[in-house]
Amino acid sequence: MTTDTSSPTILLIPGHWLGAWAWDEVLENLTSSGHRAVPLTLPGLDETDAGRVTRTLADQATAIERAATGSSGPVVVVAHSGANAPVSLVLDRHPELFSRVIWVDSGPAAPGVAFAPDFPEDVDGLELPPFEMLGEQASIEGLSADALERFRERAVSEPGTVLRQVVQLTNDARFDVPTTFACCSMPSALIQDLVKAGHPMFAEVAKLKSVNYIDLPTGHWPMWSRPADLAHIIASESSSD
Repeated sequence: MTTDTSSPTILLIPGHWLGAWAWDEVLENLTSSGHRAVPLTLPGLDETDAGRVTRTLADQATAIERAATGSSGPVVVVAHSGANAPVSLVLDRHPELFSRVIWVDSGPAAPGVAFAPDFPEDVDGLELPPFEMLGEQASIEGLSADALERFRERAVSEPGTVLRQVVQLTNDARFDVPTTFACCSMPSALIQDLVKAGHPMFAEVAKLKSVNYIDLPTGHWPMWSRPADLAHIIASESSSD
């Protein structure tokens, strides 16, 4: 199918341990239906980069910014899981670059917070934990044995510099960017209840000006457990503005 040049460019940003490859099935679904989508491997997650363990959140945000400014027309950024920190940074720096942000089992980072502030300074990065341990932290529901094997084989340790860095946000215009939450391991009703209750984890969500919630019941990695459904959500939300 011919891609509509008036449609937005969709930037696909994977979470911890992942590169652009994590979006392969979602990308196939998007491009086959005529959407322009660009998956990124963030600095620090490219195993061929000899200096990757020194990369920072600022480096990652800059890479996303460059991809956005290099695209013609509107840009939608899709952030999965731990990509929330660099995506929050780039939204703070340049909210005008984006027509929408789609959080996939994720959400905006809060200012003054680091993912793992106490991660040891003498450790280069966080390796993918055993799946038994990972499953206690994030749901692996819906992942086949093949998906888990690929995850294990291709995962790259998350740089300690990225994990320790505090997110600094100062631009309230980030709250103006239309936002979609693809809710997977936590249902949208619960998220909205926590927002209304003033839960500190969802303080940033409460400040958003335009929000859509869409339920996609599955585990924390829907790009593998329900790729066609996730692609459909991304496509429909990208075209809704």
